[in-house]
Amino acid sequence: MSTTASEPVDVNGPEPDLKRVMGPKLLLLFVVGDILGAGVYAVTGDMAGVVGGIVWVPFLVAFAVAALTAMSYLELVTKYPQAAGAALYTHKAFGIHFVTFLVAFAVICSGITSASTSSNVLAQNFTGGLMANGWMDSEPSKGLITWIALAFMVLLALVNLRGVGESVKFNVVLTLVEITALTIVIVVGFVAMGSGDADFSRVTVFESPEDKGLFLAVTAATSIAFFAMVGFEDSVNMVEETQEPERIFPRTLLTGLGIAVIIYVLVAISVVVILTPDQIADAPDGGALLAVVQEGAPDFPIDRVFPFLAVFAVANTALINMLMASRLLYGMAQQDVLPRALGKVSPNRRSPYAGIAFSTLLAIALIVYVAQTSESNVTTLSGVTSLLLLAVFTVVNIACLILRRDGRDSAFTSPGLTPAIAAVACAFLLGPWVDRDGQIYEVAAVLLLIGIVLWAITWVMNRGVRAKKTGFRDIEHLE
Repeated sequence: MSTTASEPVDVNGPEPDLKRVMGPKLLLLFVVGDILGAGVYAVTGDMAGVVGGIVWVPFLVAFAVAALTAMSYLELVTKYPQAAGAALYTHKAFGIHFVTFLVAFAVICSGITSASTSSNVLAQNFTGGLMANGWMDSEPSKGLITWIALAFMVLLALVNLRGVGESVKFNVVLTLVEITALTIVIVVGFVAMGSGDADFSRVTVFESPEDKGLFLAVTAATSIAFFAMVGFEDSVNMVEETQEPERIFPRTLLTGLGIAVIIYVLVAISVVVILTPDQIADAPDGGALLAVVQEGAPDFPIDRVFPFLAVFAVANTALINMLMASRLLYGMAQQDVLPRALGKVSPNRRSPYAGIAFSTLLAIALIVYVAQTSESNVTTLSGVTSLLLLAVFTVVNIACLILRRDGRDSAFTSPGLTPAIAAVACAFLLGPWVDRDGQIYEVAAVLLLIGIVLWAITWVMNRGVRAKKTGFRDIEHLE
């Protein structure tokens, strides 16, 4: 929601319609740019450590689950073309304020954990770039990586406080940077294969260091890969700024997912044909793609540029996530489902400074805690993001089935029982059988508990005020 400097903040007052500036091409670039980013940098090495050379298989499985869920989103967004996403669909289907709150807060937390993951990946690539250019003599310590990640989170908060809005044209530039960086990895891999410096036979080799069976290993790797596929759900927030959304949204969103998975599969192949299993295991946290460039093109200065391209792409992912989290906190505070203090807005910049401060402090606490208790910051934080979004996607798929009975027409209908299949698949990937680290469940539970405590405090504070009501009064405008 936007306000001008001279207007009071009034979420209950009428808002002007958003300008429909996005056609098929801009929407496609937005979708692809939102999916690409930190994910593939963060998880490719971890996935290879679980399944070996067939690391491309979990990407395909994760794509299938994401595509099925995307069709549920498409059915819902063309039925309810408002920019409130999962919270709106949950509220329409169940009508229970607390359930709507849990879904909305899970989305907030997923943005914070995703940005925290991105900050660690950025720190790793930034130091990798310093080393590649001879500006750093030794491998960075985990403490240094953590401090750089924390500094970046503070920088994000300062940028966010200036009231920066996401520009479609700027997103196009950043998307092209993301695609360029990943294209470098793909080209290096295929040039190495063409010159005989890579081993293509590795792409069919299944290796599980923990002696898991193929099914369980692929399931575990798919739960990791899902972090790289998320982002498509954010595009529903652009529906009110898209020209003829009912016509172009379905085709464009599914095309964007397809482009992303093709890039991911080619990147995964490049990783396993150039790096041996030992080299993948020894790569820094979130640094497998940089290792590919360094190993596959040692005689070219590409490795000096690539880390900074990665930094630029990952930074964009983090900024978008923190913008989303702070605005959702603001919206929920204005709806009286979180303390009103979290809805404070800067009178000069018109930025939600309380939401920005809260989300930044939570991200900083996460980074520090995980750095002290986990072997891999990136693995744990990306795992929490996937866990939270898989839970949200399960609810959205069920909501899609329920809302088919409301008699409202939709321009797109997910085929048959597709939403049920997607709900079962997402719920299955939530379970402990995927051998997810227990700390991931603990961190996710603590984050949701923080939200529940804040919700309870708000409910108690508002209980005696008849003019207020703890619930989503204006859910269609919650962004």
